[in-house]
Amino acid sequence: MRIPDAQGSTLNNDQLDFAFVADLPTIALPPKKRAARSKPAPSSAIASAATSQLLPPVLMSAVPDPERGGVANDPDAESMAVALEAHPNYRVLRRLRPRLDWASAQGQAVCRIIVLDTETTGLDQTRDKIMELALLRVDVDVDSGMPVGPVQVYDALEDPGMPIPREVQDITGIDDSMVQGQRIDDDRVLAMLDGVDLVIAHNAGFDRPFVEARFPQARAMAWACSFADINWKEQGRGSAKLESLARDKGWFYDAHRAEMDCHALLAVLATPLPKLTHTGLAHLMAQAGKPSYRLQATNAPFDAKDKLKARGYRWSAEQKVWHTRVGDGKALQTEFEWLKEHAYHQRSAAVQFEKLDALVRYSTRTGEMLHHQL
Repeated sequence: MRIPDAQGSTLNNDQLDFAFVADLPTIALPPKKRAARSKPAPSSAIASAATSQLLPPVLMSAVPDPERGGVANDPDAESMAVALEAHPNYRVLRRLRPRLDWASAQGQAVCRIIVLDTETTGLDQTRDKIMELALLRVDVDVDSGMPVGPVQVYDALEDPGMPIPREVQDITGIDDSMVQGQRIDDDRVLAMLDGVDLVIAHNAGFDRPFVEARFPQARAMAWACSFADINWKEQGRGSAKLESLARDKGWFYDAHRAEMDCHALLAVLATPLPKLTHTGLAHLMAQAGKPSYRLQATNAPFDAKDKLKARGYRWSAEQKVWHTRVGDGKALQTEFEWLKEHAYHQRSAAVQFEKLDALVRYSTRTGEMLHHQL
């Protein structure tokens, strides 16, 4: 289950399908008659006339086949896609097809990663259970940030021992009959995890507690989150949702099934970030080696709550404190200075912060607790 909340040069055309649903009738506008007797032209005719002035000629001969949901008797859909791509009024989406073998490594060092996704019966990590788990295991060239060699795949359903809520069935397409008697192969999963340097999930804060509850061995592994560890807004993306990131690259896929979500995530991360020179994979590997921090505005004055909220702090009802996450030591120091000026009004105050590394980040465990005098 995911949070409801790159044009990759690494995927070739022969690895991608094209799905194009056209509605381009070739009805001509009726001849003009006297105004008193003229009838409004059908909307489809008006649309056709307008479209005929915009579409490349190669598309005007296409006849829609509603029963097949596409264009009938056209053996070369890719040529149509290319023609549309060349036109400024159209964008093309191609079906993402999983890539199971990548080029050989260019450098000497590789990082072995797992791309992981779960589908669960709900959002409550203390009550709900995994009903599907998917893993992709692949090496990543440290120099290029690109996957190398074959991709090992494991995907399995598991009976959660409880009814699957209707809303979850509607999102995932997984119903009770599909999971009845099914079980994840523990030995296979542990073999996949063995020797892995980094586990990547899109919203690791959700997936990691579920996986660690099912496989305690995962507690000793380093994790990264492609949702939170990459500032997608700074990269010019309007949304950090995986489906949106894939669409930005020109791909669509059948979302909310664990294996396809993993393939989509690997494809997105194997492309360069829009405003950086390295791939998403390279960025996550670099970030995993650095500490991050959870900063608390300890005993902040009540009148500072609106400023804290606007700054991006969140209120913890359990701990009764405003808190935020920062990615590195420099950002932490900047936040100390902001708190003293805007929250504590230059008064002396001691704030608490938590130092997190990849072994505890996104888990339910705490990191190293520290204090700082403002």
